[in-house]
Amino acid sequence: MKFARIFPPFAVALLCLLFVVPAYSASREEIDARTEEALKEFYAHTSAGQELAQKAAGMLVFPSVVKAGIGIGGEYGEGKLLVGGETVAYYNIAGASIGFQLGAQVRRVIVMFMTGEALRSFQASEGWKAGVDGSVAIATIGAGGEIDSNTLQQPVIGFVFSNRGLMYNLTLEGSKITRIQR
Repeated sequence: MKFARIFPPFAVALLCLLFVVPAYSASREEIDARTEEALKEFYAHTSAGQELAQKAAGMLVFPSVVKAGIGIGGEYGEGKLLVGGETVAYYNIAGASIGFQLGAQVRRVIVMFMTGEALRSFQASEGWKAGVDGSVAIATIGAGGEIDSNTLQQPVIGFVFSNRGLMYNLTLEGSKITRIQR
């Protein structure tokens, strides 16, 4: 009973969910279909993002990243790397956090590698950590759908958005991105 007072049953259920989510793995076809849907949605919200995607050396798309927590949190999602519009490899994104947090959210994440050097550095890594192995400039979208000009100068640009189209100025710091077999 002492454990139940310290760690309520709801928190135990949430922690169990956090360990089960990574166990689920989408098929190649599911990731491909969700990625196409996420890109269509992204392009519908910002023409500047579409123009930027055409200039990018590579683009990593995570169509669904689930983040949840009560004090202790975690996130997980699967996606793919596109180079020249073609699928090169599949990846997952995972992270953990401790601090004041309560709730869950599903978001979409797009990371654009604007230089060949940034893309090669990412592809050569065993497990790339945002903020450690590479800094990701999180783009904010202005009222006219324009991206901040300072962000456009960065070698790695990230977009975080929900299926409602709202852009969030969130961080990817501490998220680990790892290649997976599909």
